Amino acid sequence: MLFPPDRTPVALAPGASLIRGWLDLDRQAWIADRFREWAAGPVPIRAATVRGHPMSVRTVCLGWHWQPYRYTRDATDVNGARVLPFPDWLVRAGRRALADTGHDAGEVERYTPDTALVNFYDEHARMGMHQDKDEVSRAPVVSLSIGDSCTFRLGNTDDRNRPYTDVTLESGDLVVFGGPSRLAFHGVTAIHPGTAPPGCGLDAGRINLTLRETGMAG
Repeated sequence: MLFPPDRTPVALAPGASLIRGWLDLDRQAWIADRFREWAAGPVPIRAATVRGHPMSVRTVCLGWHWQPYRYTRDATDVNGARVLPFPDWLVRAGRRALADTGHDAGEVERYTPDTALVNFYDEHARMGMHQDKDEVSRAPVVSLSIGDSCTFRLGNTDDRNRPYTDVTLESGDLVVFGGPSRLAFHGVTAIHPGTAPPGCGLDAGRINLTLRETGMAG
Protein backbone atom coordinates (compact mmCIF):
# COMPACT_ATOMS: atom_id res chain seq x y z
CA MET A 1 0.00 0.00 0.00
CA LEU A 2 1.34 3.46 -0.91
CA PHE A 3 0.26 5.32 2.21
CA PRO A 4 0.26 3.12 5.34
CA PRO A 5 -2.70 4.10 7.54
CA ASP A 6 -1.01 3.50 10.89
CA ARG A 7 1.85 5.98 10.64
CA THR A 8 1.75 8.83 13.15
CA PRO A 9 3.53 12.10 12.31
CA VAL A 10 6.47 13.05 14.52
CA ALA A 11 7.04 16.77 15.05
CA LEU A 12 10.60 17.80 14.22
CA ALA A 13 9.93 21.52 14.78
CA PRO A 14 6.91 23.83 14.56
CA GLY A 15 5.54 23.27 11.04
CA ALA A 16 7.87 20.33 10.30
CA SER A 17 6.75 16.69 10.53
CA LEU A 18 8.19 13.27 9.80
CA ILE A 19 6.27 10.10 8.92
CA ARG A 20 8.32 6.91 8.89
CA GLY A 21 7.76 4.42 6.07
CA TRP A 22 5.22 6.54 4.24
CA LEU A 23 6.17 4.91 0.94
CA ASP A 24 6.08 1.13 0.82
CA LEU A 25 8.80 -0.82 -0.97
CA ASP A 26 6.82 -1.36 -4.17
CA ARG A 27 6.20 2.37 -4.54
CA GLN A 28 9.80 3.19 -3.69
CA ALA A 29 10.98 0.86 -6.46
CA TRP A 30 8.45 2.32 -8.89
CA ILE A 31 9.66 5.86 -8.16
CA ALA A 32 13.29 4.74 -8.51
CA ASP A 33 12.43 3.53 -12.01
CA ARG A 34 10.84 6.91 -12.79
CA PHE A 35 13.98 8.62 -11.52
CA ARG A 36 16.12 6.69 -14.00
CA GLU A 37 13.79 7.80 -16.81
CA TRP A 38 13.92 11.45 -15.68
CA ALA A 39 17.71 11.36 -15.33
CA ALA A 40 18.06 10.34 -19.00
CA GLY A 41 16.69 13.68 -20.19
CA PRO A 42 15.75 15.72 -22.14
CA VAL A 43 17.73 17.59 -19.46
CA PRO A 44 20.14 15.03 -18.02
CA ILE A 45 20.95 14.78 -14.36
CA ARG A 46 23.78 17.11 -13.43
CA ALA A 47 25.66 18.66 -10.53
CA ALA A 48 24.71 22.32 -10.32
CA THR A 49 27.52 24.84 -9.91
CA VAL A 50 27.19 27.10 -6.87
CA ARG A 51 29.64 29.97 -6.44
CA GLY A 52 32.00 28.37 -8.93
CA HIS A 53 31.99 24.89 -7.38
CA PRO A 54 29.98 21.83 -8.48
CA MET A 55 27.68 20.37 -5.87
CA SER A 56 28.35 16.80 -4.73
CA VAL A 57 24.64 16.10 -5.19
CA ARG A 58 23.32 15.55 -8.71
CA THR A 59 19.88 16.89 -9.63
CA VAL A 60 17.20 16.43 -12.25
CA CYS A 61 14.17 18.73 -12.24
CA LEU A 62 10.52 18.41 -13.19
CA GLY A 63 8.14 21.23 -14.11
CA TRP A 64 10.63 24.04 -13.54
CA HIS A 65 14.41 23.86 -13.80
CA TRP A 66 16.31 25.06 -10.74
CA GLN A 67 19.64 26.72 -11.15
CA PRO A 68 21.30 28.88 -8.53
CA TYR A 69 19.34 30.92 -7.54
CA ARG A 70 16.31 30.93 -9.81
CA TYR A 71 13.80 28.81 -11.71
CA THR A 72 13.51 28.66 -15.49
CA ARG A 73 11.43 26.53 -17.83
CA ASP A 74 14.46 25.74 -19.98
CA ALA A 75 17.75 24.43 -18.62
CA THR A 76 19.83 27.35 -19.83
CA ASP A 77 22.77 26.26 -17.67
CA VAL A 78 22.82 22.68 -19.04
CA ASN A 79 21.67 22.16 -22.64
CA GLY A 80 18.87 24.68 -23.18
CA ALA A 81 16.19 21.96 -23.31
CA ARG A 82 12.82 22.18 -21.61
CA VAL A 83 12.51 20.06 -18.48
CA LEU A 84 9.94 17.30 -18.24
CA PRO A 85 6.45 18.30 -17.07
CA PHE A 86 5.43 17.90 -13.45
CA PRO A 87 3.29 14.73 -13.25
CA ASP A 88 -0.22 14.71 -11.82
CA TRP A 89 0.58 11.79 -9.55
CA LEU A 90 3.11 13.93 -7.71
CA VAL A 91 0.46 16.60 -7.15
CA ARG A 92 -1.76 13.93 -5.58
CA ALA A 93 1.15 12.63 -3.51
CA GLY A 94 1.93 16.13 -2.26
CA ARG A 95 -1.65 16.74 -1.20
CA ARG A 96 -1.81 13.40 0.58
CA ALA A 97 1.45 14.23 2.35
CA LEU A 98 -0.04 17.45 3.69
CA ALA A 99 -3.23 15.69 4.75
CA ASP A 100 -1.32 12.94 6.55
CA THR A 101 0.81 15.47 8.43
CA GLY A 102 -2.23 17.29 9.78
CA HIS A 103 -2.71 20.26 7.46
CA ASP A 104 -6.26 21.51 7.20
CA ALA A 105 -8.50 20.52 4.31
CA GLY A 106 -8.39 23.94 2.68
CA GLU A 107 -4.61 24.03 2.55
CA VAL A 108 -4.52 20.48 1.23
CA GLU A 109 -6.98 21.32 -1.54
CA ARG A 110 -5.07 24.46 -2.55
CA TYR A 111 -1.67 22.79 -2.54
CA THR A 112 -0.49 22.39 -6.13
CA PRO A 113 3.23 21.67 -6.33
CA ASP A 114 4.59 22.46 -9.78
CA THR A 115 8.26 21.60 -9.49
CA ALA A 116 10.34 18.77 -8.10
CA LEU A 117 14.06 18.82 -7.43
CA VAL A 118 15.06 15.16 -7.55
CA ASN A 119 18.49 14.74 -5.99
CA PHE A 120 20.81 11.74 -6.07
CA TYR A 121 23.37 11.30 -3.31
CA ASP A 122 26.22 8.82 -3.58
CA GLU A 123 28.01 7.85 -0.40
CA HIS A 124 30.26 10.91 -0.57
CA ALA A 125 27.57 13.51 -1.27
CA ARG A 126 26.48 16.15 1.19
CA MET A 127 24.08 19.09 1.12
CA GLY A 128 25.16 22.22 2.96
CA MET A 129 22.78 24.13 5.18
CA HIS A 130 20.53 26.29 3.04
CA GLN A 131 17.03 27.78 2.81
CA ASP A 132 14.50 26.91 0.11
CA LYS A 133 13.71 30.52 -0.71
CA ASP A 134 13.86 30.74 -4.50
CA GLU A 135 10.10 30.10 -4.70
CA VAL A 136 7.57 32.93 -4.66
CA SER A 137 5.12 30.68 -2.80
CA ARG A 138 5.72 29.78 0.82
CA ALA A 139 3.56 26.65 0.64
CA PRO A 140 5.11 23.63 2.39
CA VAL A 141 7.95 21.59 0.94
CA VAL A 142 7.35 17.83 0.70
CA SER A 143 10.43 15.58 0.87
CA LEU A 144 10.57 11.85 0.08
CA SER A 145 13.57 9.56 0.67
CA ILE A 146 14.48 6.35 -1.18
CA GLY A 147 17.61 4.23 -0.76
CA ASP A 148 20.41 4.68 1.76
CA SER A 149 19.65 6.45 5.01
CA CYS A 150 21.03 9.92 5.65
CA THR A 151 21.56 12.33 8.51
CA PHE A 152 19.21 15.24 7.90
CA ARG A 153 19.82 18.47 9.80
CA LEU A 154 16.89 20.84 10.35
CA GLY A 155 17.94 24.18 11.73
CA ASN A 156 16.50 27.56 12.58
CA THR A 157 15.33 30.35 10.27
CA ASP A 158 18.03 32.88 11.22
CA ASP A 159 21.35 31.26 10.28
CA ARG A 160 23.21 27.97 9.75
CA ASN A 161 24.21 27.63 13.37
CA ARG A 162 22.53 26.05 16.38
CA PRO A 163 19.86 25.35 17.36
CA TYR A 164 19.32 22.49 14.94
CA THR A 165 18.05 18.93 15.08
CA ASP A 166 19.71 15.92 13.46
CA VAL A 167 17.48 13.03 12.42
CA THR A 168 18.18 9.86 10.45
CA LEU A 169 15.93 9.64 7.39
CA GLU A 170 15.34 6.13 6.05
CA SER A 171 14.03 4.79 2.77
CA GLY A 172 10.33 5.53 2.45
CA ASP A 173 10.29 8.38 4.96
CA LEU A 174 8.29 11.57 4.42
CA VAL A 175 9.19 15.02 5.74
CA VAL A 176 6.94 18.05 5.30
CA PHE A 177 8.09 21.48 6.40
CA GLY A 178 6.06 24.65 6.18
CA GLY A 179 4.67 27.39 8.39
CA PRO A 180 7.31 28.54 10.92
CA SER A 181 9.80 26.03 9.47
CA ARG A 182 9.26 26.85 5.79
CA LEU A 183 12.45 28.92 5.63
CA ALA A 184 14.43 26.88 8.13
CA PHE A 185 18.02 26.17 7.15
CA HIS A 186 18.47 22.47 6.45
CA GLY A 187 20.94 20.06 4.89
CA VAL A 188 22.30 16.52 4.71
CA THR A 189 25.49 15.93 6.68
CA ALA A 190 26.08 12.23 5.91
CA ILE A 191 24.94 9.30 3.78
CA HIS A 192 25.06 5.87 5.44
CA PRO A 193 26.17 3.29 2.83
CA GLY A 194 24.69 -0.18 2.90
CA THR A 195 21.40 0.87 4.51
CA ALA A 196 19.16 0.80 1.41
CA PRO A 197 16.55 -1.92 2.06
CA PRO A 198 16.22 -4.78 -0.45
CA GLY A 199 13.42 -4.06 -2.89
CA CYS A 200 13.54 -0.25 -2.69
CA GLY A 201 14.88 0.05 -6.26
CA LEU A 202 18.39 1.20 -5.33
CA ASP A 203 21.37 -0.93 -4.41
CA ALA A 204 23.34 2.09 -3.22
CA GLY A 205 22.88 5.84 -2.88
CA ARG A 206 19.88 7.95 -1.98
CA ILE A 207 17.14 9.58 -4.05
CA ASN A 208 15.42 12.59 -2.50
CA LEU A 209 12.37 14.14 -4.12
CA THR A 210 11.41 17.61 -2.91
CA LEU A 211 8.08 18.93 -4.13
CA ARG A 212 7.47 22.68 -4.09
CA GLU A 213 5.03 25.33 -5.27
CA THR A 214 7.00 27.95 -7.16
CA GLY A 215 4.13 30.45 -7.24
CA MET A 216 5.36 31.41 -10.73
CA ALA A 217 3.50 31.63 -14.01
CA GLY A 218 4.71 30.93 -17.53
